Order: sequence, then structure tokens, then C-alpha cells
Amino acid sequence: MTGGSRSIGREVALELARAGADVVVVGRDKEAAAEVAGAIQNLGRRALAQVADVANEAEVEALAAEVGRHFPIVDILVNNAGVTQDGLLFRMRSADWDRVIDTNLKGTFLCTREFARGMTRRRWGRIISVSSVVGVTGNAGQANYAASKAGIVGFTRSVARELAGRGVTANCIAPGYIATAMTDGLGNEVKAKLLASIPLGRAGEPADVAPVVVFLASEGAGYITGQLIHVDGGMLMN
Repeated sequence: MTGGSRSIGREVALELARAGADVVVVGRDKEAAAEVAGAIQNLGRRALAQVADVANEAEVEALAAEVGRHFPIVDILVNNAGVTQDGLLFRMRSADWDRVIDTNLKGTFLCTREFARGMTRRRWGRIISVSSVVGVTGNAGQANYAASKAGIVGFTRSVARELAGRGVTANCIAPGYIATAMTDGLGNEVKAKLLASIPLGRAGEPADVAPVVVFLASEGAGYITGQLIHVDGGMLMN
């Protein structure tokens, strides 16, 4: 579980544990990852906290080796690590673009490539990657973030086609306006506009997202692959 130490990632990690999974919590904040791992252990499951930059190939390879020493079988991968570095197009620095693309999209690629190997050998696996409503609609000031999240969708569908014959599914979810530390920084006017666009009339919570991830990781979702599932209160209802 990358990006597993806060907000949506934290809730997903705990929900997976409640469903009976042992969980590796990967994040950049050692103390936060350790806190989530401790909470998982209190639920009676095994947990391991790891610090890694998913955009760094060597660190992802080292992560996989360390995880393998504790959990020889990894059946579920949740790609949730993500960052933002917002800015209008003409003010966006190349470094801002690279940081977001490298973490959000390249990180998803590196972790999937590394952990899917064992899944294909065992002919069973679940890969769930977190995209965003912004990856579908775009958003002014977030060209880098929108591109990274849209890229995750195309990447996931390609992986789904490649690995389907080996019993491995790959899906992604697109959360809408979810109440997190990231969205807390939005202005009141922006929040009001977002709420007005949601038929269910409220912001989502991490607890609205986590059960969807757990379902996609289950045996019951074995005939679902290559899909983008919106968790947005109806915001993008067609």
C-alpha cells in the first residue's frame, strides 16, 4: 500500500486489515507509516512500515526486496502515492511537472512492474491504482496532476490486458471531492462550487473510498479488470 500513511491511504490500509489482509504501509513519513502499522497490528493483522520514494527505481527495488523478506507472497498492490504541485501552465516550472509525473505516474509504473512479477507466477493478483476525477475532467492550474492521473488510467488498462491471462486484474478508482488534508486548503468559494456539483450534496470521506478498494481486491471482483470506478457522489454522472 503506497501512500498509506495519511487520509485515503490510511483508511484503505485499515480497511484491508479489517477484511483480513496483512499490510505493508509505504510512505515518506516514517512516524506516520509506523502509526498506521501499529493500528493494523492492533486489529490482529501483521503490518510492516516502510519509507520509500516510489519515483526512485532503486528505492522501489529495495522496497520489494525488503517486503519479500517479511511477506514472500504479495497478492494485492494499491498504488496511492501522490503529490500535487499546482500552477498555471505558463508559470509551471519543469521541475513542478517532473515531480508530479514522477511520483504519481512513474511511481505507479515502478511499483506495478516490481510487485506484479510474483502475481503472474502465482496466477493470482489484484492491482488497484488511485486516479482522480481531475484525470477525467482536467482542472485549471493542475495540468501536471491531471496528466498524471489520466496516465494512470491508460496505464492500468494496458496492464489489465497484459496480465489478464495470468489471473491478475488491474483497476483504478477516481475519487471526487474527498475531505482530506489536501482539500482542506481549498478556499470556501471553491469548496462551495464543488459541493454544488455533487448530487449527493456532501464531500466524500476516506471511508467512502476504502471499501471500494477492498472490493476490487477481493475474490468477488475477479471478473472486473481494466475499469475506472468513480467514487464522487455522482459528480461525473453521465
